[in-house]
Amino acid sequence: MEKKEIRCIRVFADQAQILNCKEQIKVAENSFANLAQVLSLAGNEVRLKILFLLNQETELCPCDISDILEMTVPAVSQHLRKLKDANLIQFRKVGQTVFYSLKTNHLKVIEPLFEHIQQAKLAL
Repeated sequence: MEKKEIRCIRVFADQAQILNCKEQIKVAENSFANLAQVLSLAGNEVRLKILFLLNQETELCPCDISDILEMTVPAVSQHLRKLKDANLIQFRKVGQTVFYSLKTNHLKVIEPLFEHIQQAKLAL
């Protein structure tokens, strides 16, 4: 095992704790990157609204979302593309219509956000 430099200047710094925490961060590096990407995308108000709507309605087409959010279809489509590229949503085609829905792999991360929104609505 290679010796790792500890920079903490406290007299009683717990070097074992520091090394253990560094290892935990290293092991979970991919999870941190994935979570940061999900939260970054959900941090945009329009995309958060789209995710919320897809959670509420199961699936919607871009023109439905466009009407609901009072945005152009191209603007909505750009947001949907970013969500799809991040693997947050999936789509299915019925004829010429594309329907988008949430992928379940990130629901545990974003569902608490939706619960917060629901509670805020009830408090009004």
